[in-house]
Amino acid sequence: MINKGLSKVGIFLLNVLSLLPLFILYRLADAFYVLIFYVFGYRRKVVKENLINSFPEKSTSEINDIEKRFYKFLSSLFIEVIKMKSISKKELNKRVKFKNTDLVEAYLKNNESVLFCSSHYGNYEWVCMAIGLNFSGKHYPIYKPLSSDAFDNWFLDMRSRFGNHMVSMRQTLRAIQATKNEATMFTFGSDQAPSKEDSTYWTTFLNQESSIQLGVEKIAKKTNRPVFYLKINTIKRGYYEVDCVPICLNPAKTAEFEITEQHTHFLEDMIKEAPAYWLWSHRRWKYKRPPKRVETIFKDQNILDAMV
Repeated sequence: MINKGLSKVGIFLLNVLSLLPLFILYRLADAFYVLIFYVFGYRRKVVKENLINSFPEKSTSEINDIEKRFYKFLSSLFIEVIKMKSISKKELNKRVKFKNTDLVEAYLKNNESVLFCSSHYGNYEWVCMAIGLNFSGKHYPIYKPLSSDAFDNWFLDMRSRFGNHMVSMRQTLRAIQATKNEATMFTFGSDQAPSKEDSTYWTTFLNQESSIQLGVEKIAKKTNRPVFYLKINTIKRGYYEVDCVPICLNPAKTAEFEITEQHTHFLEDMIKEAPAYWLWSHRRWKYKRPPKRVETIFKDQNILDAMV
């Protein structure tokens, strides 16, 4: 009961904060940066280790510079997520601009569906939110539910404000089957590390052996839906440009793991180009590759086989 009450108080305060204009919220973000970087050192050990392992060629000063710029961006991202509760459609469209939407719309207007690869890069929350405002098809972002029901419902409410239909990870295949006759966009967080049990495919990503989720590839190959990567460029604080980059337009003819390698190394190139905007505080490499490979099995294979 105490935790539930604290959650309600916390959500109330976040909703009040959201009503403040962004120029004031960004001043709060500056103060928040000082707290999480200098005072509390929020996950600094994790961030430093991730950066050193990912960029062994960089000097200590270069690593330190990326680390500081990451924490400054993380502070702004935190504020921008809070602002999702009250941001207007006009304001969001002013701050998130899409390129090459015509490539996606060509499929949607022909009643064909597409798959989006996304990642924890830039303001992925604003970008996902803005998709519902910028494309004609229905948008189904795949998300991982939070452990707190109160905060999970809070996020769901914000993420669904502008036409998004949120789908929990475990319901992905069922949602695709249920909407197979509609023009849809399913967005996957392709850099999310699989659970230890589902870590069945490994590749080199940012100079480290990394387990990669195979969901995008499995669904793309089975349904032959084209795959686009949402390349997010941070123009300046609070302004983003999203390029819809086709990475595979005929998945059925690709080799095994080809799509997975494509989207993984597309993200790798994005990070190398501007490393401060990826979520380095995430424990991406907490699982190590087992000595013997385990074959991939979909738990919901019957649903996957039913797709057309």
